[in-house]
Amino acid sequence: MTLMGRTIDNLKSAFAGESQANRKYLAFAKKADEEDQPQVAKLFRAAAEAETIHALNHLKAMGEVKGTEENLGSAVSGETYEFKEMYPGFIEAAKAEKNTQAAWSFDVANRVEKVHAELYRQAEKSLKSGEKMPVKDYYVCSVCGMTVEGDAPDKCPICGAPKAKFFKVF
Repeated sequence: MTLMGRTIDNLKSAFAGESQANRKYLAFAKKADEEDQPQVAKLFRAAAEAETIHALNHLKAMGEVKGTEENLGSAVSGETYEFKEMYPGFIEAAKAEKNTQAAWSFDVANRVEKVHAELYRQAEKSLKSGEKMPVKDYYVCSVCGMTVEGDAPDKCPICGAPKAKFFKVF
């Protein structure tokens, strides 16, 4: 079945909307927790999980989830586009408008996307050579999103956050 026209546009729009709702509801849950509203936080997290299911269903219906090798190629392409084309313009616009918070957010994301692209390239190379990737832990900086293999660094190389700000991905 080939997707075209309104249906593919609608799936793309629905995927974007559901994905954004997931992230927004998780941010809302975090705020509710900070304000000692655990039941509201739980409701936001439940809705966020449902939004993820919707987004994944839409992505599958678009035929975007393929084999691991193709998925890695897609990830490399997407991350490379972000750090080479998308974020540089965003950073420039934010600086021109003197929006320092947005400029910082775009800058750290841009720098981390470059790291992600390289991690995906390494995984892709390993897969193409027929080897399994070596088992390693991944840690993510909760301030800027920096992703590292192995152990968390003493200080984030992107934003300078201390090691305690990194969390292990399972």
